[in-house]
Amino acid sequence: MNILLLLIMVVFGIAAILALIRIVRGPSILDRAVASDVLLTEVMCVIGAEMAINGHTRNIPVLLIIAAIGVFGSIAVARFVARRDNTTP
Repeated sequence: MNILLLLIMVVFGIAAILALIRIVRGPSILDRAVASDVLLTEVMCVIGAEMAINGHTRNIPVLLIIAAIGVFGSIAVARFVARRDNTTP
């Protein structure tokens, strides 16, 4: 079981590093927005896995707040890009 947990955390860590690289190097704002959504999803998965492993539900409000931040952030970026595309001739 410990080996499986270690493997899961390594995979999540590598995925988080790759998402951070995409946030920094992303050629467009949409790439950065998708990478930030991926990073928020990974954080939610890690918190959910911690809750499942330890058998508690204390972090559910944290998961809801993170999900709301991700949704509102995606909407804001989409509106910004749509507005910017309409002004370009």
